[in-house]
Parts: sequence; C-alpha cells; structure tokens
Amino acid sequence: MSPDFSISIGGRELDPVRGGALALVVGLLVTGVGAYDYTQQSDAVANAVEVDATVTETGTESVSQRRGGPEYRPTVSFDYRYEGTAYTSDDVFPSAVTSTYDTRSAAESALQGYETGDTVTAYVDPDSPSEAFLTDRRSNGPLKFVAIGGLFVLVGGASVVRGLAGR
Repeated sequence: MSPDFSISIGGRELDPVRGGALALVVGLLVTGVGAYDYTQQSDAVANAVEVDATVTETGTESVSQRRGGPEYRPTVSFDYRYEGTAYTSDDVFPSAVTSTYDTRSAAESALQGYETGDTVTAYVDPDSPSEAFLTDRRSNGPLKFVAIGGLFVLVGGASVVRGLAGR
C-alpha cells in the first residue's frame, strides 16, 4: 500500500485527510488553469484574423534547471497594426503557458522562418487585439498543467479516502 500524502506547514505535519484535501484543492486549481488556458487558446486560434507583422527580435532563453539540464523557450518580438492601431507582441503561440523545449536547437526550430526584419503573418484575436501570436495552432503547454493538476487530484483524493476510511 502506498504511503499517505502528508504535508508539513509551520513545522507541523497535517494529517492525511487535511494534507490530501490541500493537495486536492491545489490540483483542482492547477487543472482549472490549464483547462482554461487551453480553451482560451483554442478560441483565439478559431477567431484569429491574419495581419502583417514585422519581426523585431528573436532568440531563445534558458527558463529552468532540472535534473537533466535547462529547458529553453523561443522568444520573439514583433510589431503589427490592427484596425489602425499599432501593437507589439511577444507570443509565439496563443497560450499564456509558454512551451519549453529540451534543447536550444529545438526552441530555435520553433522560430524557423522568423528572422529580424522579416515581414510575416501574425494572428490576432479581434477580442484581444494586443495579444497577437505567430503560430496559428495550439500549444501543449496548458495540457501539462492539466496533467500535473490531475496527478495532485488523484494523490490528494486517495489520501483523503484512505484517511477517512481509517478513522
């Protein structure tokens, strides 16, 4: 049998029911954020209109350290006009949760065809014209949040059930 999910707060360990309930709530919140962002980007892609944009900067940045090494995120900045108003955006994908890549070259490949000074097609959701993006497809970044949140929900829920059954 797997151990109960326990959490310490302020040096005091929560019992399995309270610790599990906390994990359950956190999991539901993280899952909700991921699902909401995935829905938002799906709507942005479905409603997007094409505009001409000028790429002003591209690159990659290291965003985290993990056991296997850093992850990389493609970076871009571009200027565009929508309905007579000038905007600048830095979104490759229509998601608030940005995609990361295991290698710098993989992150760079997400920016193929986008060189500084190039005129490219960008996509604008008419409901949010200041948030244009370059790739008119969904990112899987939000689905990672759904998966991580779901794991917390499962572990937290199991701990609550085991804790209540043991009382």
